[in-house]
Amino acid sequence: MTSPAPEDVFGVWHETLLRVRYAETDKMGIVYYANYLVWFEIGRTDYCRARGFSYRDMEENEDAFLVVAESYCRYKAPAYYDDELIVRTHITELRKRSLRFGYEIVRASNGQVVAEGETGHVITDSRGRVRSFPEGYAQRLLAPPLVKSSGSIVPTEIAPE
Repeated sequence: MTSPAPEDVFGVWHETLLRVRYAETDKMGIVYYANYLVWFEIGRTDYCRARGFSYRDMEENEDAFLVVAESYCRYKAPAYYDDELIVRTHITELRKRSLRFGYEIVRASNGQVVAEGETGHVITDSRGRVRSFPEGYAQRLLAPPLVKSSGSIVPTEIAPE
C-alpha cells in the first residue's frame, strides 16, 4: 500500500552540507567508496530530524527500527579531501512496512553530481520481525521540514526534471 500523499511530495529534497575529512580518503586524496553509504545515512538521519523525530525516538519509544534491506550507489565523479559536498535526500517510495530513500551527492563548488543512490528499508521490531510504521511516523516523513539541522544547510526544493 503506497501512502495516500500527493505524488509531488516524493520530489522534495532535503540537503545536508558536509566536508570531506582526510580520514575518508585514500592515499591519493580521493574519497573511499564505502563512505558514500555513511553519507547516505547522514542524509536520511538529517531528513528525519528536520521532520521532528530521530531514529532513536522510533527505536526507544515505538520499538520500530529502519533496517537497511538494500543499498545502491553509482559513482559519477571522484570527491576529494576538503571538498564541500551536499547530500541530497528524498523519499522515493513509502509503504506500510517499508520505504526507500533516494540520494544525490553534489560538489557544492560547482554542482557536479559525484554520486547517486538509493537505500531500501524495512520496519522491524527489536526481535527483527517486520511490522508497520508506528502511528504518525509515515505522515511525518512526508511532511515539510519543521526544523533546520545544526551546522547544515537544509533548503527544500523540487527535484529537477
